[in-house]
Parts: sequence; C-alpha cells; structure tokens
Amino acid sequence: MMEAYIQAYNEAVFETDKNAALAVVNSALAAGISPENIVFQLIIPAVESMMARIEKDPDSNLAQHFMTAQIAADVTERMLAKFSSPPNIVGKVVIGAAYGDLHSLGKRIVMGCLKSLMVEVIDLGVNVTAENFVQEAIAHQAQVIAISAMMVHTATSELGSLKVRRLLQAQNLEDKIKIAVGGAPYRFDPTLYIKVGADAWAPDGVTAAKMIVNLINAVQA
Repeated sequence: MMEAYIQAYNEAVFETDKNAALAVVNSALAAGISPENIVFQLIIPAVESMMARIEKDPDSNLAQHFMTAQIAADVTERMLAKFSSPPNIVGKVVIGAAYGDLHSLGKRIVMGCLKSLMVEVIDLGVNVTAENFVQEAIAHQAQVIAISAMMVHTATSELGSLKVRRLLQAQNLEDKIKIAVGGAPYRFDPTLYIKVGADAWAPDGVTAAKMIVNLINAVQA
C-alpha cells in the first residue's frame, strides 16, 4: 500500500502540485498510515531523491526545488503535530540573509528541506547583523549559522560572514558553531567561502540542507 502513496506523492511533487501532494498525505492518514511513516517513508525520501537529482543535474528546475522544499516543510509540520511522541531533532540552525541583503528565496528552500530532515530552524529573516547571528545561535544552542548572500558585496562585506567568524573566534566558539554560506557569488567562485571565513558552502538551496546536516553532525561528533 505504501508504494502506491510514494508514487502518487512523488508525482505530485514533480508537478509542483501542493494540493495533490496534501491529498495523498490525507489519503494515507485515512488509510491508517501513521504520521511517523508518512514523514520518514514518504517526505524525507522525496527530499533526498531531489538532492540526488540536483547533484546529477545542477541546472534542474528551480521551481521544483522550491515547491518540493515548501511542500516537505508544510507536510512535515502538520505530521509532527500528530506524532505519538516528539521526534528526535537532528540539531539546530539559525539562518538568515547577510547584512545588507534582502533576498530570501534561497533561504526559504533551505529551510523547507531542513525542516523535513528533522532540523530545528530559527529564521532570522533578511538584513541580519553578524552580532544577531551569533547572539541567536548562542541563545538557541544552534550548531550552525547559515548565511545567505545573493550579491558579491554582501557576501564579502566585513559586516557579514567575516564578522561572524571574528565574533566566534573572540568567544572561543568555533568548535561549537559552524558557518555555512550560499548564494550566487559562491557559485561564481567556489573558493569564496574560504575567503569569507565560512566552514562550508553549497551551490543550491537543496544540497545546502545536506551540507548543514553534515556540519551539525561534525559539531556533535
């Protein structure tokens, strides 16, 4: 029975049809499939499949990336409320657009995928100061600070990731909190993340979620 729901859900996601995807989930619930199985056997595999597809074809459809992430986040949040016991959270991340940057699409894709992968996400919005990134990471005991920058000057600014690195160094937090970055400037220069003091980067919002989970695991190892 589950195989039929998996196929129907994947087809709905591929067509970026949120209503159809939710209809599949509701049908599965009505048939007696547990919210836990819907998340771990339906939602997460669909996100992982998209990650694998993007690794093979980096130029695949952005609309599909966005809708898959948003559908996954929406369905996961609905199912979590129905879990028989609270799920184990992989870790925590604070995320936002760099100081001076008002773009949010890439960040929203990352957030959607992270939520479906059982990562708690604290969204700081856009135009976030370095001080706010670090303060919120400490307050929420987050393992990762994720900084999105869609323009070269916000990616390389002394008030962005570079300052976050300096603040972490000053407080001896570099082993406890990692910096992840992403956005167009990093695709143009894959070594830029090193120049701005980050620990890792990803070429798109979907694989960024996988990269952030890897950083969380490294901190917790």
